[in-house]
Amino acid sequence: MRRTALYSQSSSSAAPTTAAAPEPNPTAPPVTPPVRQPSAWRRRWVAGWRHPGALWAAIDALALGGAMALGPGRAPAPRALTQKDIDAAVLHTAATKVLPSQAARAAATVAPSVVRVEGIIEGKKNKKGQVELGRGIGTGVVIRDNGTILTNLHVVQEAEKITVTFADGTESPAGIVNVQPDNDMAVLRASKLPDDLQAATMRSTGDLQPGDEVVAIGFPFGIGPSVSSGVVSGLGRAFRSPEGGQIMSNLIQFDAAANPGNSGGPLITMDGQVVGIVTAILNPSSARTFIGIGFAVPIENAAAGAGQIPF
Repeated sequence: MRRTALYSQSSSSAAPTTAAAPEPNPTAPPVTPPVRQPSAWRRRWVAGWRHPGALWAAIDALALGGAMALGPGRAPAPRALTQKDIDAAVLHTAATKVLPSQAARAAATVAPSVVRVEGIIEGKKNKKGQVELGRGIGTGVVIRDNGTILTNLHVVQEAEKITVTFADGTESPAGIVNVQPDNDMAVLRASKLPDDLQAATMRSTGDLQPGDEVVAIGFPFGIGPSVSSGVVSGLGRAFRSPEGGQIMSNLIQFDAAANPGNSGGPLITMDGQVVGIVTAILNPSSARTFIGIGFAVPIENAAAGAGQIPF
């Protein structure tokens, strides 16, 4: 059978010619065939097996290159915070920063709602023919942003003119819109208001207990606003006014410092909410200074005089 011819990949179509083999030279030295050198990759691989340290260095290099190829977007996720980390951060903050007291935070909360109340009483003419004016200084607290203010009746009762000064310095005339003699309370309304007037937040006395911390804010002897702190000493107390002999009942007794000028000011809890209106201090002498016993009208009774029963 005839066999199929095989063709090479040469592009030439001419038939190959066979060169004549050279005649052997008996005097020539024997020809040594060239030795094939291994590739660089193979040399490194063999060296790795002979020297394991070099092999592991190469593996580490490959791993680093792979991690870099992932890019920053595929970086390992950060370690999750533990409770130990949070506790350490809190302890560090407590050790390096001075935080405001509870009383300071409570006072700052209600401060924008506290006002100075001044009642002017025209007196008799003196020897020079001049009319002497009497001034009564007290405190009030805004309970509505329309300028409704609670204060004590005895602060404004005989005044011909009442002026209130708001926390931002705004002064305004004010008038009495309602009175509650049994609780020594008066409701005022200011005619000129600050643009950002804030009303205080009132809180029920239903869960108030002896020992609870409280803050009193006012203008004792016209100085203020002044802040004093103490605790609730008792509940449901009765007090007889030394001036008029009037007996008031269901009062909050407290030991935060209060003096003339604190009358009508707010008694607040540590969350900055009003639980009472400071109305009197017990003083067995005529010095009219604080001996550690003050009284406040519960806010439920005080706010009722303004037609606002919040609880």
